[in-house]
Amino acid sequence: MSNTLVDMMRMKDIRKKVLITLGLLAVSRIGAVIPVPGINPVAVLNYFEASANSFTEYLNFFSGGAFSYYSIFMLGVMPYISTQIIVQLLMLVIPSLKKLSQDPQGAKKIQQYTRYGTIIVCILQSLATTVYARGIPGALTIGTVPFTLIAIVSVTAGSMLLVWLGEKITQFGVGNGISLLIFAGIVARIPSAFYSLIVAVQAGVLNPLAVVLVVVMFFFVIALVVYEEQGQRKIPVHYAKRVVGRKMYGSQSSFIPFKINPSGVIPVIFASALLSFPLQIGYNSNVRWMQAVANFLNPQGAPYMIIYTLLIIGFAFFYTQISLNPIEMAKNIRDNGGSIPGVRNEKLEEYLTKVLNRIVLPGSIFLAFIALIPTLIQMFFNFPSDVAMLFGGTSLIILVGVDLDTMRQLDGLMKMHHHEGFVDVKKRKAKKM
Repeated sequence: MSNTLVDMMRMKDIRKKVLITLGLLAVSRIGAVIPVPGINPVAVLNYFEASANSFTEYLNFFSGGAFSYYSIFMLGVMPYISTQIIVQLLMLVIPSLKKLSQDPQGAKKIQQYTRYGTIIVCILQSLATTVYARGIPGALTIGTVPFTLIAIVSVTAGSMLLVWLGEKITQFGVGNGISLLIFAGIVARIPSAFYSLIVAVQAGVLNPLAVVLVVVMFFFVIALVVYEEQGQRKIPVHYAKRVVGRKMYGSQSSFIPFKINPSGVIPVIFASALLSFPLQIGYNSNVRWMQAVANFLNPQGAPYMIIYTLLIIGFAFFYTQISLNPIEMAKNIRDNGGSIPGVRNEKLEEYLTKVLNRIVLPGSIFLAFIALIPTLIQMFFNFPSDVAMLFGGTSLIILVGVDLDTMRQLDGLMKMHHHEGFVDVKKRKAKKM
């Protein structure tokens, strides 16, 4: 592993990508502790420490603790993800919008519409955070109206800057930028979570045996997530002899790798973003029905757990149909003279759809179960919410999924330079053992 890291940093283009990624992630963490102008960060921190609840920890989880500081990055990238969900749902019901997305120039327009929508969502959510701040004693250092205007502009600009950083990481760095920003926020919360755990054990709030049990379960869940992320079903495809120009190509056999969880961490992120929106808008709101919705969606309540599970399963099927369209896959197989053994050509779409559904259903249920672990840990072991969030499923799914995706991309870059990647090194060591 150490030799692979040394080889990676010796290559100029890979080293540049890695340094750009780390630099932009560092910028995102610096912005997470810069408070919104007009806020007293000490009063806000003291308030959140004294009245820690599942709602604030839920928002801190996806913003990397930025919500507790009332920083310019307090909304994170969740408004952008929420807008992406809305746009993709609109593409299903508006055929002209879907047709526009299939054209390269149209895809740029869709991206532009998504950014405009993100600004609107940011304004709504930042307005809700200003209402929340008014209820914190000594939080405001300026008048209510100036603070509201400044906070809306600052927080909206902060979220859009994060989106820009994520796009630059994807373009010039390594991995998916938006996912890495969430990844960095979760990692940044680990030291404080372990400190809270130690304090709780010393104070006698937590039973040491329960802590050991949860830690063992933590590593067991990591192993399960890694196993599930790497599991796949291979669909054999046979290509007959064909003539291209003056050359004849012989028959070939290949396969289509269907992952057990084709959509990765996307369903969990999408479901969390969709549920965080009404929580941010309604929590501590003066509007009675909005506050009732926020209370109904309490992250530790049964309604939240049921809706969260259904959303993860629904988004897993939704995203899989978008990324792995069986109709398009069947068309490509037929156009290239391919066939699946034992399946008639006119039944390819039906067969691929059936296989995908059989894979996605258990995979999505597994995702939902893992994602609910933080709530179960809090309910049965009385763990602090910040610790439970990190020891639980959502964080593990995101951490493992993003880590594996980034490692695969680094492996691809290493192999372009005829070097072994991280995965190859692990496989070689396993064979020696």
